Amino acid sequence: MKIKNYLEAVRKLDLFQHFSEEELGGMFNGQNHEVRNYEKNQVIYLQNEACQTLDIILEGRVSIQRIEEDGHILRIETFSGGDILGANLIFSTRNVYPMTVVSETNCIVLRMQKDLVLELGKTNMAFMAGLLKVISDRTLVLTDKINTISPRSLRKKIIDFLGDEYRKQGTQIIVLGISKRELAERLGMQRTSLSRELARMKKDGILTYNVRTITIRDFEGIGMK
Repeated sequence: MKIKNYLEAVRKLDLFQHFSEEELGGMFNGQNHEVRNYEKNQVIYLQNEACQTLDIILEGRVSIQRIEEDGHILRIETFSGGDILGANLIFSTRNVYPMTVVSETNCIVLRMQKDLVLELGKTNMAFMAGLLKVISDRTLVLTDKINTISPRSLRKKIIDFLGDEYRKQGTQIIVLGISKRELAERLGMQRTSLSRELARMKKDGILTYNVRTITIRDFEGIGMK
């Protein structure tokens, strides 16, 4: 697959909006990039595989997954069109993917070699500033994820989630926006474990819930007031 078919789409991305299509066409050559097509459920990177390129998802959706010892798959993060993979790894001395990257749909991914990334940054300061922003934002997201999956009680994970959402939404009725299965994956637990703990918390008078919402009933009981 050739980059010329995707230059217009690439230029619409924040990182490249300060380049003309002609400038980009002149900087991409056959040695410094690759456009790859991945089928649904195809492994893009295995855990501990070296990160050699900066990848931009042009079409489709991929996820970062951790496979537990019991075979359970924990989806850590999902990326879609325009998102970037490897920005925080490609220049690292430990440039390996800490988890497995899998295509959730058919995907088209632009893979840029390190030399091309450096050339783009040297040519255009806006590109470099945008890349640094991506790396900084990714660091914050990873920090949040580490806090989420670090060893804590199931109840503590749920309470921390409710506290964050209460501050964001400003109401004790927390609108989930995701399924219970997705919430369980986000909190680093199995769906059945989440259901059991929510049931216990409801029995204890801490909260009530339905398919779409969780309502906080006892703020003091969970240390939020």
